[in-house]
Amino acid sequence: MNELPTLTPPPSDFILSLHKAELQLHLEGTVDPPTLAELSRRHPTPLSTTNNRYSNIEESGRVFSEEEARELYAYANFTGFMWAFKAVTERLRTADDYELVTYRMMQKLQAQNVLHAEVYISAGVVQWRGQEFAPLFAGAERGRRRGEQDFGLSLFWIFDAVRHFGIEEAGRVVDEAIRFKDRNVAGVGIGGDERKAGAKQFREVYAHAAEHGLRLTVHAGETAGPESIWGALRELKADRIGHGLRAIEDPELVRYLAERQVPVEICITSNVLTGCCSAVEQHPVRKLFDAGVLVTLNTDDPDMFHTTLAREYQIAHQVFGFSDDEIRQLAKNSFRASFLPEGKKQEFLAKC
Repeated sequence: MNELPTLTPPPSDFILSLHKAELQLHLEGTVDPPTLAELSRRHPTPLSTTNNRYSNIEESGRVFSEEEARELYAYANFTGFMWAFKAVTERLRTADDYELVTYRMMQKLQAQNVLHAEVYISAGVVQWRGQEFAPLFAGAERGRRRGEQDFGLSLFWIFDAVRHFGIEEAGRVVDEAIRFKDRNVAGVGIGGDERKAGAKQFREVYAHAAEHGLRLTVHAGETAGPESIWGALRELKADRIGHGLRAIEDPELVRYLAERQVPVEICITSNVLTGCCSAVEQHPVRKLFDAGVLVTLNTDDPDMFHTTLAREYQIAHQVFGFSDDEIRQLAKNSFRASFLPEGKKQEFLAKC
C-alpha cells in the first residue's frame, strides 16, 4: 500500500474555517470502522441475492471488529479497493442502514465547514445484487433531511452506475435517477473499472439522462489514460470529470479542459492509496491547477482512505505549495463546479 506523508502541523485553522463544497464523495466510502462493525453485527449472515455474480464476496456474512474493519481498509491496488468497497456495500441492506450512514456522513462534513456536498450513492450495486433500490434510497433521504435540519448542510445525490455491469444495468440506474429527480437527485455518474468498459457504449444512456435534465459526471482518467477522458467528454458529454489525473499525459486535453473550464474532481489521497499515482509527489494536481484547469479537491471515500477534506487541502498546501490565496481559489472552485443553481452558487461563493 502506498504511503502518504505525515502532515505537520495538521490542517490549519484557515483551512478548517474555510467554507467548502465536496463534489466527489461516495456515501459507502464514508462508513468508518466503528460503523462497519456495527453494521456487520446487524447483518451477521450472508446477503441473500438474486445475482450470483455479486455474491462471491469472501467477507460475506462475517462480523467485523473495529480493528478488523480497519485492516479491511488497506489496499495494494485499485482492484483491492474495489473488493473492500463491495464488502462494505454488502452490509448496507436496510433503509435504517442508509439513514444511519447518511446522517453520520453529514455530521462529519459539517465539522469541516462543508456547506454543500454532491454525494454518489451506489444504485447500480444495489440493483446488481437483486435488491429494490427505492426503499433503501428512502432511508438515505430520511438521513439527508435530518442532516440538513441538524447541521445546516446542503446535499445533492448522484446515482452511480458501474461500467463493468453493462449498458442495461446503467440504464436502470438512469431510470431510477429520473424517477427521483424531485428528491434532490441532481445527476448520474458511472464508476468502476475503466479498463473493462469504454465510454462509447453508454452514449445513449447518458443522452437519455441529459434529456431529462440530469447533470452528467464520469469517472475517467483514473485507471485508464487520456483516451478515457476524451471518451467521457466527446461520447458522454460529461459536465464534470471524476479523478482525471491522467489528463496530464495529453497536453491537448489539458488545454481543452482549461479553455472550456470543465471541472475535474481531484482526489489526491485516493489516487495514491489505490496505486493510480505512484507517489504523492508525482500527483499532477499542481500542474493541472497551474495550467488553468478548474480543479476541485475531494476525498472520494474518506473513511476508506483515512482522510478528510481538510486533510486534502492541507496536502495541497504542504506538499504542493498552494498558497492561502490558491487554497481559497480551490474552495471557490468547488462551488463553481457544483450542480447548484446559479443564485445559490453566488450565495455560497460570497462566504468563501
